[in-house]
Amino acid sequence: MSILITGGAGFIGSNLVDKLIKLNKDVIVVDNLSSGDKQNINSRATLYNVDLIDNDLEEVFATNDIEYVIHLGAQVEVSSSINNPIKDSKTNIQGSINLFENCNKYNIIKVVYASSAAVYGDPIYLPINEDHPIRAMSPYGVSKYTPEKYLRYYNHEHGLDYTILRYSNVYGPRQSSIGEGGVIAIFIDRMLKNKRPIIYGDGKQSRDFIHVYDVVNANINALQKANRKKINISTRSETTINRVVKIINGLLDIDLSPLYEEKRKGDIRHSILDNSSAYRYLDWEPEYSIKEGLKQTIEYYLNQRDKKL
Repeated sequence: MSILITGGAGFIGSNLVDKLIKLNKDVIVVDNLSSGDKQNINSRATLYNVDLIDNDLEEVFATNDIEYVIHLGAQVEVSSSINNPIKDSKTNIQGSINLFENCNKYNIIKVVYASSAAVYGDPIYLPINEDHPIRAMSPYGVSKYTPEKYLRYYNHEHGLDYTILRYSNVYGPRQSSIGEGGVIAIFIDRMLKNKRPIIYGDGKQSRDFIHVYDVVNANINALQKANRKKINISTRSETTINRVVKIINGLLDIDLSPLYEEKRKGDIRHSILDNSSAYRYLDWEPEYSIKEGLKQTIEYYLNQRDKKL
């Protein structure tokens, strides 16, 4: 089985590539390395430094016998999408269309598309199921949802099969602590340096944190399951930001109290995704609790730090 991973040098993508290589799959990576790291890429994978909107993307399809595509490549920062919605749309919308055009032309069996809880916006009810109204609050949310509609079009008109995975808040090894990054990666990075974590708001806001290894397993299952479905990938449990800090303090055996700053514009108060469809259609369930996942993630960053010493 030959699988193309877009964004395969990134946080989620590189972890997925590693798992597929362990399963003896032939893996091809497309990544423009704008946010991904070449060092993340498994040496047994084939890397193409190509942007999704470039015409050169077709050469990747023409020279490889690709059967499946997992589309993770994206502009992922909400603030960047607000500051530059045109650039955001070029990557997330136009880049996706260019990818789907090639998938159709080269008879790809199936596309697994990484969408986001951002498409739901401020929730009307909790937990959010896949039938929740789409109320994206940022250009990023809009640009992640639009390719979902295009996939339905390509399926209806051309028979291109797909599964859409809407992730909750993903964390784990290789997540960047630079820029917006991920809140957990940022906290761990600061707290390992004995710096107080910064919380925007009162810390009582909650998120549905899902470990990257669970997301990887969901993508692998989706290659053969949940055809033409949209599926939430989550733990169906909410954790406050204050509790995240408390758990990290406990795991590191330290006591760093947070610095509270003004709430950021557009931040959602609570988010939890119903993952019943993932159980039913993907034969998948999360393996990591928040405490287990944080312990594993901290161990990873500690090992990385020791390697640099």
